[in-house]
Amino acid sequence: MPDTLNVAVVQVCSGINVQENLSVIREQLSDKEQQFEVVLLPECFAMMGSSQRVFSKHLFAVMEWMSQTAKRMRCWLIGGALPVPVQGSDKSYASCRVYSPEGKEVAVYNKMHLFDVDVSDNKGRYRESDDFEPGKEPVLVDIGKARIGLSICYDLRFPELYRYLVNQGASILTVPSAFTKVTGKAHWEALLRARAIENQCYVLAANQAGTHPDGRQTYGRSMIISPWGEILAEAPEEGVAVITAELDLERLADIRQQMPCLSHQQLNITR
Repeated sequence: MPDTLNVAVVQVCSGINVQENLSVIREQLSDKEQQFEVVLLPECFAMMGSSQRVFSKHLFAVMEWMSQTAKRMRCWLIGGALPVPVQGSDKSYASCRVYSPEGKEVAVYNKMHLFDVDVSDNKGRYRESDDFEPGKEPVLVDIGKARIGLSICYDLRFPELYRYLVNQGASILTVPSAFTKVTGKAHWEALLRARAIENQCYVLAANQAGTHPDGRQTYGRSMIISPWGEILAEAPEEGVAVITAELDLERLADIRQQMPCLSHQQLNITR
């Protein structure tokens, strides 16, 4: 029997109403008849356009929703990023949480690279470090058939993170994001395909899509990409969507065997 994984990537345009945002996700997933083994949600899936302080009162309810959703769908649920307070600080981690098919939280990755940049859009200045602390270490999760390397949005521009994850056994890379419209048009597809090709991994990328309450515009075009760099599924630039694919893990192994780039590394600085 083929060694495959059925996966789903959810694209939304989140606002400030947590319950509405979660209801949209549930409705989109309920429309799909097939059983998914992995479901990826984008960055800020539960709330976007408001403060960490406002979200904090919803945090545990959202985490319980994730647990129950994973259990109900019998899937590994990877939840984009939530602002989780840092103990002893007035800042938060941008925290990706992973739940097992039994509804248990099995992994937490805190975003390591913070988006402190100036963008030529209607928001202009982004300073995540004003509100967030950077995470301290990379994280992988073993789901049985594969190991998944976790990342979030701006991490995508730092290839050394992904090479470390692959050297630790990752065959799937997840990139939940809220990529801006301007930077997305310029670099989103190129960066995602590069990470897939150079690391010979499947890449699942869930993006926000549209205009949010704070005026921020995100790019959409969520993608599932093969280790050969092919776009297996793609969402539109605007609007809610769920894209799906069957990941062929035997093909991934064949690609790595036929073109063994990963064993040809000469600078082992990321091991």
